[in-house]
Amino acid sequence: MTATPELGTPRTASPDLLRSAFRRHAAGVAVITARGASGPVGFTATSLTSVSAEPPMVSFGIGTGASSWPAIAGADHVGVHILGEHQSDLAATFARSGADRFGAPTAWREGPEGVPVLDDVLAWLVCRIVGRVPAGDHRIVLAEVVLGDPSGVGRPLLYHQGRFNGLRD
Repeated sequence: MTATPELGTPRTASPDLLRSAFRRHAAGVAVITARGASGPVGFTATSLTSVSAEPPMVSFGIGTGASSWPAIAGADHVGVHILGEHQSDLAATFARSGADRFGAPTAWREGPEGVPVLDDVLAWLVCRIVGRVPAGDHRIVLAEVVLGDPSGVGRPLLYHQGRFNGLRD
């Protein structure tokens, strides 16, 4: 019989437990953008997931208390941007509450369907929202890819242990 290392003290389910566990899970970093009633909106997401190849579809989570939620709730299309390791400042800007996310030095342009498209990302997609699924204090947004550009150069930005990091060999 193989010896089993001692387990830590289990904790009851809570938001803190979930946050603590997922700090140990490295995740790719994306920025989601949309056209809002009073201008562009966006937020940093580590919940981006490829859902389906046929049709091409992605999902991401957003809190219903987030400043971007009203725009995402009413949008037909969103932009999905895969960030490179050189974009930790951009990720931090889009993660910070109250930040001027689309002011200098953020470089962007209005893209297809009026979606804000960020410059110099590893890949960007314009997606049509096909569903918003309630999930606790969040919504899981399902979006079908309409078009995009995966030709950016560089390595991905990751989020781990509460910090943005580059991928290491």
